[in-house]
Amino acid sequence: MDTKQKILTEAVKLFAQEGYEAVTVEMIAAAVGIKAPSLYKHYKGKQDIFASVLKEMERRDAENAANCAVPEETIEAAPETYADVSIDAFLEFCKQMFRYWTEDDFAAAFRRMLTVEQYRSGERNALYHQYLGAGPLQYTADVLGSKAQALALYGPMYLLYGVYDQAEDKAAVIALLEAHLRSWQAQYNEEIDRETKEAE
Repeated sequence: MDTKQKILTEAVKLFAQEGYEAVTVEMIAAAVGIKAPSLYKHYKGKQDIFASVLKEMERRDAENAANCAVPEETIEAAPETYADVSIDAFLEFCKQMFRYWTEDDFAAAFRRMLTVEQYRSGERNALYHQYLGAGPLQYTADVLGSKAQALALYGPMYLLYGVYDQAEDKAAVIALLEAHLRSWQAQYNEEIDRETKEAE
């Protein structure tokens, strides 16, 4: 990991632990193992670091979507990419995203930071909902074509983030997530079959 990336990694960890406002450039530099003047060679200041954290998260989001063959853009920007999304591929994406938000150090710290910061800043409240609240719920609704189905799928996942953070047995939470996804898929398939028969 180069110094520039290490600055982002240590910064997001500190933002999650101490809160954005409490963290100083000097604290970030100390966590990286450099002096503050050296940090300014890479970033203009704390706001620039935060903006770069957001760019890194956007890059990772696009990469995760591409790896799972699900739409990367909004439905307004690319409606054709939503037309034939495989439910199996989308559920695999859901599972991978849950593991990403809980097991990837950078993403998990970012999630914890936004969870706390949503109550301290309007900007970070909007980011919280973009990444963890209304954003993924709407994305799921766009893929499934149903807000009710989206809530049934994403609601328990959203709840399990907090459960995971407090659990001693993390594997048990992952198993619970997988059981939820299987149960949701079975119910979804039943509903699709019923609708198909009614339409015949």
